[in-house]
Amino acid sequence: MYLRTTKVKRPDGHIDEYIRLVESYWNNGSPRHRVVCNLGRKDLLAPHIDALSHLIKGETNPHGESLDLSAVGAWDWGVLLVARHFWEQLGLQAILDSAQNGGGNGELSDRTLALVANRLCEPTSEHGIARWLETDYVCDRSGRRWLPEWRDDSERLASRRPRVRVKDRQLRHWYGTLDRLVAQKKSIEKELFLRLRSLFALNVDLVFYDLTSTYFEGNGPAGLALHGHSRDGKPRNRQILVGQVMIDGWPIAHHVFEGNKRDSVTVVQVLDDIQKRFGLRRVVFVGDRGMVTSDNIDLLRSREQGYVVGLNRRRRPEVLRYIKRATGPWWECPAGIAASERAVVPKTQVQEVKSDKPGVRVFVVHSDERLAYERAEREKAMERVKAALESLANRVNTGKLKVPEKIGAAAARTLAGNHGYRYYDWKLEKGRFRYFEHPINLKNEKSLEGKYLIQTEEQNLSALEAVAVYKELSEVERAFARLKDVIEMRPIFHQKAARVQAHVFVASLAFLLDRALEKKLKSAGLDISSREAWQLLRTIRVVEIGVGAEKTTRSITQGSGRAAKILRILGLKNLDPNTRKTGERAA
Repeated sequence: MYLRTTKVKRPDGHIDEYIRLVESYWNNGSPRHRVVCNLGRKDLLAPHIDALSHLIKGETNPHGESLDLSAVGAWDWGVLLVARHFWEQLGLQAILDSAQNGGGNGELSDRTLALVANRLCEPTSEHGIARWLETDYVCDRSGRRWLPEWRDDSERLASRRPRVRVKDRQLRHWYGTLDRLVAQKKSIEKELFLRLRSLFALNVDLVFYDLTSTYFEGNGPAGLALHGHSRDGKPRNRQILVGQVMIDGWPIAHHVFEGNKRDSVTVVQVLDDIQKRFGLRRVVFVGDRGMVTSDNIDLLRSREQGYVVGLNRRRRPEVLRYIKRATGPWWECPAGIAASERAVVPKTQVQEVKSDKPGVRVFVVHSDERLAYERAEREKAMERVKAALESLANRVNTGKLKVPEKIGAAAARTLAGNHGYRYYDWKLEKGRFRYFEHPINLKNEKSLEGKYLIQTEEQNLSALEAVAVYKELSEVERAFARLKDVIEMRPIFHQKAARVQAHVFVASLAFLLDRALEKKLKSAGLDISSREAWQLLRTIRVVEIGVGAEKTTRSITQGSGRAAKILRILGLKNLDPNTRKTGERAA
């Protein structure tokens, strides 16, 4: 091992020199070099460089001096490092600096980034951020680290809020950040959209829209937190709806709705916002089956907007008619990346069928993969229902259950479970209970398996293009699920409507950075999910080393091999915080 000096040019033109510990090794007969550790700035280490060199070589210092090195502390750093990289690359730092009207020295941007980075690695409440500040190196753009401020125990226990361990001043800073951020939400999203469109040449003709719900611990703000259809399996908790608008896989805007609203009712507001705020005159609206109502279709048609939507297979009687009309030639759709890597590539085929309405086009899609899954699920469900019906038949036929009304009620309960009414029917004849496969429902169920229908009025869209667009919606839905599952938007503890809006906004910004990382990894062909990548980045740490009795220096560990690979993909070479203005400050 040996010491290497590396020069790093800062944005302001200043050049810092850093000392790095480098190791030589052999790889397939060739010499290679890797950085083991960044020891810190050369000007701070200058008095000790000779001693360090002797220490590395295992030599005795000729001056008889001993070098006292000790690790003072270590903090996770990689997540904030990469988050800041995307924050600047996507223009968010400049947008939020501008939103401050030139004041605050960038504090709104720096503090918002800290909240967003917390969502990406260790989601917690504003109260819990103090604990996170103890384990992670969280700093502003100048490298000044934020430190937690804890209340003295005697003061805390004597107060009216003994459970609050963080000083009020620190909480006010974070809550103030939320308040200033949400006040600028609309303008920030608009500026962000313009930058994304310029950076990535977004295809603004296709707008994808999806909804989810997230619940509250406690009552939540009145008028916003309401009971409704819960996608979280928490029907007793009040909730809100969050609608996300995406273009080319990038989230460009989100909306927060009352928790009791129907999905289809939100479409009007979203469409108005797209047209007025973002200036998108004509778009093709892509949504799932919950958005498909005759009123919404009429609305899109009246505004000369396009749409591509899926049809609900069981709530629309015309679906079976369309499937029966699919007697023509099938077009084979290109296989996706995941499907093409399988030993037997599952096919997806499509054909256009005659619609019942003029100007409306309907595509029937058959998926081998979907067929195998739905058939297996049906067979499992039929086995469960059959076993329950057999048990009921034994009770009736052995005389344990005799009253016809009770027999009918028991049969209804049995068929309600596992969708048994789709597969079986029953009769009671001369006191004997008999069940059998439903002659109509089961046949219809088998006809639906493996198929889904797409409706549009876009006349220039081919059958293969319609399938590709609708499949992209599925990708958007999976990505949107990360907003709750990875970024952990749920549950919400805030009791003020504006704070709830701000909480969702921070989660949405974290979702944007998560998408940026995922797209980078995917384009580089690296088989690591963004969720795993954020965890790997935590192996990159800031280590504070005591040099001698009085001085300290900070170094950066290189992290794991896979973390280093992520940094190479992102082109990140300088891992150091800007410590020329080093210091610490209360958070």
